[in-house]
Amino acid sequence: MPRPSTSYVCQSCGAQTRQFFGRCNSCGSWNSLVEQSAPKQDSRRRRAGADPGAGPQARRSMSMAALGDQPLQRLSSGYGELDRVLGGGLVPGSLVLVGGDPGIGKSTLLLQSASAIASDRSVLYVSAEESAQQVKLRWQRLTADPSDLQLLAETDLDLVLEELEALQPDVAIIDSIQALHDGDLSSAPGSVAQVRECAAALQRVAKRQNTALLLVGHVTKEGVLAGPKVLEHLVDAVLTFEGDRFASHRLLRAVKNRFGATHELGVFEMRGQGLAEVGNPSELFLSGERASGVATIVACEGTRPLVVDLQALVSTTSYASPRRTATGIAVNRLHQILAVLEKHMGLPLSRFDCYLAVAGGLDVEEPAADLGVAAAVVASYRDLTLPAGTVLLGELGLGGQLRPVGQLELRLQEAVRLGFTRAVVPRGSGLGPLAARLDLALLEAGSITEALVLGLGVNPGDDD
Repeated sequence: MPRPSTSYVCQSCGAQTRQFFGRCNSCGSWNSLVEQSAPKQDSRRRRAGADPGAGPQARRSMSMAALGDQPLQRLSSGYGELDRVLGGGLVPGSLVLVGGDPGIGKSTLLLQSASAIASDRSVLYVSAEESAQQVKLRWQRLTADPSDLQLLAETDLDLVLEELEALQPDVAIIDSIQALHDGDLSSAPGSVAQVRECAAALQRVAKRQNTALLLVGHVTKEGVLAGPKVLEHLVDAVLTFEGDRFASHRLLRAVKNRFGATHELGVFEMRGQGLAEVGNPSELFLSGERASGVATIVACEGTRPLVVDLQALVSTTSYASPRRTATGIAVNRLHQILAVLEKHMGLPLSRFDCYLAVAGGLDVEEPAADLGVAAAVVASYRDLTLPAGTVLLGELGLGGQLRPVGQLELRLQEAVRLGFTRAVVPRGSGLGPLAARLDLALLEAGSITEALVLGLGVNPGDDD
């Protein structure tokens, strides 16, 4: 069988060449040539008996009203946290891409899940990076329950596709997509062309056989998924596994999900016997003791509220330009909040270093944390301690006003469940009856000054 011809296409200008060059001859950009397979010749013919003079007629499309309703059957992954992130479980025929830093626990999570699913479903685990004995040693350490898990240690795409078509499993795991190799392409495994063609071939088989397919993906040194961007567009869900390799807890986050909510969060803890689910993740992000410069917020990750402590340290600078460092919060957001505090409260924060950190290593991106950040900074500057049992929720505007935040009722219910009794929120929330039912002191404020006076109990803008 002759090998299909390939060409190299510039990703900047679209120019094509038969040979690889480091620099495009048309536009001059470097490292922009990507190998692509030559398109097949179009050999389609008109159907016999079709009237050549007649216009085109729709043959395969159907109206939305004529389509029948088919219930969405999900497969349990064996772990409630993983099911939560997926939107309720694995959907047959779907493709899920799991990415994360090296050593974070991607293979451990999927091997544990595969062992749990294999107790009542057929599962194929394809190891393209490790030998069969290596996978078995890890499997024996992670689980003691015998399961009918099929294992294939292979990097050749054609052999993997043959095994998928022969077994037709309910769930298949490819570890990893960057290690597979298509013999029809001359490029090395992990290149853009290899990853794209291997993922497309696996997608066709998975959709045809209704197999739930999980792909492990590598990340670059910048922390983004390696390979072409089309890989993320091709799959139905993109999950990222985050956390410090030297810490115990791991965060599984849904970046894209066609069958559920995005930015859903699952929390695991790495132990000697593998990953264990964390039933109450808010305990990881609470320091448990009151100190100056500590404020508590309720962040929402998808549909899950998390009570989180924010820690701030304000100290006199010894440099010409004060330092601003933030961990878990965008540093530009911190700059904006400091500017609002200096403008509308008269605090000379431009002469002080400011350090901000989110407890537990969680990344908080939503603006609902603005009031908590401001309270932590002011409390550290004035050496004040927030009263016990107080949470602060609100978005801070550039004019010093407080803006409402979403899912406020869900946030307050989580705070009450963990024993909080006071909540500072933007005015006009309309949750007075809910607060009375929950036995929660709801303190409403319209500006940052009013909110900090209610939260701290003193006016932080007054000079000593």
